[in-house]
Amino acid sequence: MTNGKRTALITGSGRNIGKACALALAKDGYNVIINGSSNSGACKKTADAVRDFGVNSLVTMGDVGERNACHEILRSGIANFGSIDILVNNAAIRPASPFLEMEEEEWDRVLNVGMQAAFWLARGVLPGMIANNWGRIINFAGMNAIHGYNGRAHVSVAKHGAWGLTKSLAKEFGSDGITTNIISPGPITGTHNNAATTAHIAETAKRVPIGRAGTEDEITGIVSLLASDKGAFINGQLLQVNGGAET
Repeated sequence: MTNGKRTALITGSGRNIGKACALALAKDGYNVIINGSSNSGACKKTADAVRDFGVNSLVTMGDVGERNACHEILRSGIANFGSIDILVNNAAIRPASPFLEMEEEEWDRVLNVGMQAAFWLARGVLPGMIANNWGRIINFAGMNAIHGYNGRAHVSVAKHGAWGLTKSLAKEFGSDGITTNIISPGPITGTHNNAATTAHIAETAKRVPIGRAGTEDEITGIVSLLASDKGAFINGQLLQVNGGAET
């Protein structure tokens, strides 16, 4: 621990749900490692906001879809804080391409960011978690992990893979004081959505029984619970935070 506090690494935390998770965990008293692939300015602003809660923060830029970048993110974070106690695999990409027209490079890219990164990063943080007999791995799935969607076969496969990894790690490392869970958000309103995304969320929200889209706070509340000692008996679960949506 650094300054007597545990440390969380959150991928894709310069904006939207990732940023909200960073601020929520900082408010809970954790040091936070901020990661992004390109927008260093946004990541630095998030880190500054994290420090306002009286905890330490570090920005580690890098594309988690690349193995070497994941290794460097881990090296930097562990060198600075000694260990990474909470891993939140939030980064994802969701391009749409008809299956028969999809380029193999796009297929590989989506699986690398959405699934392989969770593998690479978990392998890096688990030794420290085992040594401390405490750890939290929180993956993100989205509704693509549960339902197939036209034009997003690669996204569904990546998120199904992350779900499978979650269940396996939960069983293998639960006895080491480490829990692994995966969150599947429904449509969530964000602060940096473009017009197309906003329209998609509004359309998807029509199928939510509660009658609205969710908020980032409704996701981060689950993250805070899973990261806390109060969440120690929640392990190997896919938590659907989607207002009851089925499709």
